[in-house]
This record gives sequence, C-alpha cells and structure tokens, in this order.
Amino acid sequence: MILRLVAGLSLLLGTAVLASYLLLVGRGPLASPAGRHLRAMKERRDAPSAVTPYTLAGFQALPHDAPQAAVAALERHAVSLEGYVQRMLHARDGDTHLEIAVTPRAPGGPDTAYVTAEITLPWRRGSRSWSYESLLAAFRPNRGGAAPWEAGPRRVRVTGWLLYDYQYDSKPTRYSLIYGARATGWEIHPVTRIELWSDSLRGFVDHPR
Repeated sequence: MILRLVAGLSLLLGTAVLASYLLLVGRGPLASPAGRHLRAMKERRDAPSAVTPYTLAGFQALPHDAPQAAVAALERHAVSLEGYVQRMLHARDGDTHLEIAVTPRAPGGPDTAYVTAEITLPWRRGSRSWSYESLLAAFRPNRGGAAPWEAGPRRVRVTGWLLYDYQYDSKPTRYSLIYGARATGWEIHPVTRIELWSDSLRGFVDHPR
C-alpha cells in the first residue's frame, strides 16, 4: 500500500514538473498564445536576407508591452549589433546566452547595460566553431569562462532576428540586479551570423559556423 502511494505521488510530481516545464518553454496545452508565439520565434532556422544595423539606444526605443500584432510585425526584421560580450552562459533551454555591451568593461569594473543575444541549438548543432568553448575563446567575455581574459572582451558584431521576450520587460529580475542591467526585453534571437573585429584588417571578419 505504501509503495503504491509513493509511486502515485512520484507520478503526480513528475507530471506537475513536466507541465511546468512545458508552460515555461511555451509548449503543451497550458501554454498561452504569447508563450507559443515566443517559442516559434526562438526556433526560427532561416537566415535573413536583409539586415538593419542597430544600436543600444535603438533597442531601447522599440515599443514595450505593445499588442501582439505590432510585436510580430517587428519580429519579421533582422538586425545587427556591434559591441563586446561582457557575459556568456548556458541558458536553461540549451541556448548560449550573450550579454552585449556598447563598450568593454574596465578590469574589475561592474557590468553595464546590455542587449541579450541568443545562439540556439539548431544554429550551433554540429558546428565546432560555434560551440561554447570555441565562442568563449573568440569573444573573450568578462564572465563565462574559468577566468577573465587578459586582453579583455573582443569587439564583435552579431546578426539575427529581432525577438521580444516580454518576460524580461515586466520587472527587474534577480539576475539583472546582480549582473548588470538588461536594457530591454528586445533581443537578437536567434543569432544567425557572428563577426569578429580584426585589428590588422581594420574591419569585421566572419566567424563561420
């Protein structure tokens, strides 16, 4: 009897955990329309044919808490952003999370306002140059590896689809309060192209997949 009760409770707990996870990632019968739309935008696999250069101020000027139709219209556009990766980490959903700041952080200084860019699993699957370890060496982020890089973050330019993650525009998160201010809920997600600055060429060079 006790074993049956334990088994039943374990099954119930497992079902609740699974339902919570599906809700979190925008899947399953309990997911909201906004959550499903967000998941669909994150899973895009096509490369954009046209790209608009953006700045941090440009991201901050995008509308917040706008109607779904207005958000979806903007998400049909791809953008690029130049800056420095101040922090890099594995996200819970398997994406590689980048925090792109306008200027490199001074040694020992605090993180600054950043725009989020996400490299999704489909875009880095099977690629050695887009693996976490390879990108760590390419970006030289302030945080993300075993220790800071002596040369500091490398200047980069990332390209990808605009995406509005409404979950990060509602209130400050514990994460942002600790590691620096996320400038906006608008992101580059997924990242479809990475370029690294070359001092010798005085320009950006593709970091191919």
